[in-house]
Amino acid sequence: MPEGFETNWVAVLIVAGIGFAAIVGMFAASFILAPKRKSAIKEIPYECGIEPAPFNWSQIQIRYYVFAILFLIFDVEAVFLFPWALVFLTSIPAVFYEMLVFIAILFFGVIYGWRKGVLQWR
Repeated sequence: MPEGFETNWVAVLIVAGIGFAAIVGMFAASFILAPKRKSAIKEIPYECGIEPAPFNWSQIQIRYYVFAILFLIFDVEAVFLFPWALVFLTSIPAVFYEMLVFIAILFFGVIYGWRKGVLQWR
């Protein structure tokens, strides 16, 4: 192992044990302290206060999924841009070109979506 990477495994095991005990303790406290009032309406699968109607089908539009995926793409881009900006400040030239390729791929994805018309709300 390289120098400076010595780990005190006893401390790691103690912290893991305390964390596991805290999780078990919280579950036990929730089980003991939570109110338990059974009723017929609470036994239905969809508990919201409204009784479900039989065979009530609704169609979900695909554009909601497309907008969600586009949001995730640009959210991931933003998540990668902030650390990249910090690394770029240390002047590593390869990082700049790698991020340019990453942004170009996302840009081509936006152009593709724009040409397909998925960015227009109908």
